Amino acid sequence: MVDNRYATALVIGSVLSLLATVYLSVAMGTQHWYQYHSQPASNDANNDANNGTFLEALQRDFEDVDESVYSVALFQLNGTLGLWWRCILIPKEQNPTMVTKCHTFTLAQQWESKFKHPGNINSGEDLLRTYLWKCQFLLPLVSVGLVFLAALIGVCACLCRSVTPTLFVGLLHLVAGLCSLATVCCFLMGVRLLHDISDLPEGMVSSLGWSLFLAVVSSPLHIMAAALFIWAARSHRQHYTRMTAYRVA
Repeated sequence: MVDNRYATALVIGSVLSLLATVYLSVAMGTQHWYQYHSQPASNDANNDANNGTFLEALQRDFEDVDESVYSVALFQLNGTLGLWWRCILIPKEQNPTMVTKCHTFTLAQQWESKFKHPGNINSGEDLLRTYLWKCQFLLPLVSVGLVFLAALIGVCACLCRSVTPTLFVGLLHLVAGLCSLATVCCFLMGVRLLHDISDLPEGMVSSLGWSLFLAVVSSPLHIMAAALFIWAARSHRQHYTRMTAYRVA
């Protein structure tokens, strides 16, 4: 039998785990981790044919897998960046309304090397940026995988009517929360390093997006769920040990 206190802790922990997994999954699938806001062109620039040609070239080249090419488009065209997506705002044909144009990072692109000067293979591989890029792709998948493994163990524990495996469930959630936090850190550090080696346009403003905040929130939720699971498992075990000793005595 499980005491009501432990049962309540397990239920609350399960709810927190579910919320954290949903938040992280939504964050992974959306592109609003980082946002760029470019200054609108002046009237003279609007009348300048060269400026219009440049913007059209940026829109066409945005599909290019070259980091230096799509980064310039992100900076100049109010882009948004995510773990799997990159998007820009472009005017709709024969309509002043702005629409979003997005492209995904393919699995192959997630494993590509980053260079000290984006787009210049001869500049040499930037190992730090390369591993940060790969970690921000792998760590959230590891986090979600650990939660599903913990859920499977929890179901088995319920079928066996045992609270003991809950300790392992809590440890898995703790690691999942740390992976979520590490994902955010790797992403922000990678963006910062990209800015340091890029020519940022004058007047551009960058900001954190709501997708990143969802990932940030998922980390403490996982850790709180882990604390509840570990507390329930340890407290129930100590209570069971004391009761057994009392009955033997």
